[in-house]
Amino acid sequence: MASNSHSEASSSQNPTDVLRTATFSRTEGSASPENAVTSSDLLMAAYDPARLHPLADLGDKLDYLLLDDDKTSELPGAGTAIPSRGWSDDLCYGTGTMYLGGLALGGAWGVREGARRPLAVSNTRLRINSILNSVTRRGTFIGNSAGVMALMYNGVNSSIDALRGKHDTAGSMAAGAVTGALFKSTAGIKPAIAAATLVSGMAGIWSYVKKNI
Repeated sequence: MASNSHSEASSSQNPTDVLRTATFSRTEGSASPENAVTSSDLLMAAYDPARLHPLADLGDKLDYLLLDDDKTSELPGAGTAIPSRGWSDDLCYGTGTMYLGGLALGGAWGVREGARRPLAVSNTRLRINSILNSVTRRGTFIGNSAGVMALMYNGVNSSIDALRGKHDTAGSMAAGAVTGALFKSTAGIKPAIAAATLVSGMAGIWSYVKKNI
């Protein structure tokens, strides 16, 4: 009964009267309006930003890295229709492109060869097997050969450009001649000369096309 009467007396009090009779005192250590504690300060006290992220305390002390990934080669004559950042781009992209192109060309040759090869028994499964064998043999042969030649050519061409201090069609043709001669050096003098002439001409045409597109 006493608790019920106490709760009824508390609920019957007017909130306005309670506020009027309440007293508030300011302690000596109370903060000024400029330094008042905010919810952000409370959160920061509970969660140290330096522990959440190692860069949180840097503020304006962070130095941004300026990367020159988009900077093209400054070698005279290097500005062509295909932008390049230097010998590494030519080496990687040139070798990869020639390897994939050789695989595609060899694969097409293998499909044609396997489809026309005579079989003892006309069977679809045997024909598919013949085509796959031809594609595997021709595709890998031409792809590997083209990749090796591109690797050699780009290495020799970059070395010639570095020695001469410029990039032009003559340097590309010289690199093609050296590449063809080295690639066919084990087959004899005549095949090496023929390969040097062929690769040199192709390199000259490619260099001319790149500059005039």
